[in-house]
Order: sequence, then structure tokens, then C-alpha cells
Amino acid sequence: MDTHTTSSGTSARPVRAMRPRRIAPGSIPAPAAGGAAFWTAVLGPPALPVEILSALQEMAQVRELPAGSLLVSSREQARDLCLLARGDAALGTAPDDGPFQPERSLQGPAWIDASSAWLGGTPAQDAMALSDVQVVTLPRAEVQSLLQRYPELGRRIVVTLAQQVHSLTMATHDLMHKDAEGRFAAWLLQRCASEAGSDGSITVALSERKRDIASQLAITPETLSRLLRQLSRKGLIYVMGYTVKVLDVAALRLLAEA
Repeated sequence: MDTHTTSSGTSARPVRAMRPRRIAPGSIPAPAAGGAAFWTAVLGPPALPVEILSALQEMAQVRELPAGSLLVSSREQARDLCLLARGDAALGTAPDDGPFQPERSLQGPAWIDASSAWLGGTPAQDAMALSDVQVVTLPRAEVQSLLQRYPELGRRIVVTLAQQVHSLTMATHDLMHKDAEGRFAAWLLQRCASEAGSDGSITVALSERKRDIASQLAITPETLSRLLRQLSRKGLIYVMGYTVKVLDVAALRLLAEA
């Protein structure tokens, strides 16, 4: 198995590895790739009929890749739909002469690229593994053939694409209308994937460097440090290195929605 290939099958260009994600206590493991729970997570409930699941599992190509692997390249034509089954990745830019520049982070199970293969061009962004990951690819031609047999699968994919457009629209709106504190609060809430502790708090392990997080939020690293101190003084979070403990989820949500 080639552990350094992109979704199109060519050798991945080496890129600078980023800080590996540390799993927060109580984190929920990602559903196994190919299982019914995995497909429900990425295509939405209810569970698909057995015959559709079997067809998807038969065509799916599953790969284990190490942190630092280039998963999708904006320089190569997309032929597959690409998913992150397990682990952490980021979408951004992988320049020839510098470190990867992340713009949006992903945690499996999630879609890495569900649209480029349908358009017949190159992806708009590169994708890089932040931790060891499990990636699933679906050949577009085979998926298209499957859609003719199972219209329900087509409906699920259309809904998936619509949700992605909606998410990007909301992100653009937040960037234009929310202040830095509100954007950072929303960013933290999106990463509250683990179960709450006995005291109601949720631990978030940051997988990116702070300057990369700041870049995603369109703020400076100094502003990010100020926001961390500000939210700590308000009693909303507790920060220790690259671990943030969210102490008051409800108050953080109000801040994000303001």
C-alpha cells in the first residue's frame, strides 16, 4: 500500500508535517470506514438500504496515510470523491517552496472533496493530513453508474453538496459580520466533539499551530492570544498548552451567536 499517494493515485509531494492532534479524553471514535455508521455519518440518516451500502463498500478504496501526507492536490485533475474516515486534516494551500497554509480543518468522518470530480477539473484547495488518517475514495464514474440504479443515493449526495454550500455561505457571513471573539467562539464550538465531563466541561485538543488557527479566523496570532486570555478571564475556557477546556458551553454558544 502506497502511504504517500493523493486521491488520484499519483505520488504525494512531501510537505511539512504539522503538529499531530492529541485525542481529548472521552473523544468518540470515528465509525469504521465501510460500515453502515460511517456512510450514515457522511451521507446523513437514515441508514441506507443494504444493497446501496454493499455497492459503496465494494467500490470504496480505503488507505491509511501518515501525518503530513498530501491527500488532495489542486494541481491534479480530480477523478474521485474523497472522504476522511478517521483522523484530522486541513484544506488550504501547499506551495512548492513553503509550509502548508491551512484555511479550514476537518475531523473524520467528513468529506474532503465531494464536488471537484463532478466538475471534471482540479480541486480548489489542497488537503493535508494533520494526523495519521484513514481516507476513502470513490471513483466518480462508478458512483455515477450507481446513481442511475439508486436515485436515493443521488438525493443524499445532492443534500451533502447543498449542506457544504450552506456551510461555506455561513462562514463567509460570519467573517463579514461577526467580530473576532464571536468567530473564535464558533470555531471552538465546532471542535467540541468529545463528551462533556462530569462538571459539564468539554476538552478540545488543538491540532494546528496557533498561527494557523489565527489564519483560519482572519486574525493575527497576537489577537488569538488576546482572545484566549479574554475568554479565560470570563471563565468560559481554561487553556493549558495546546489543550483548551471549555468550561461554559452555553455561554460560549451565546457569544458565537451574538
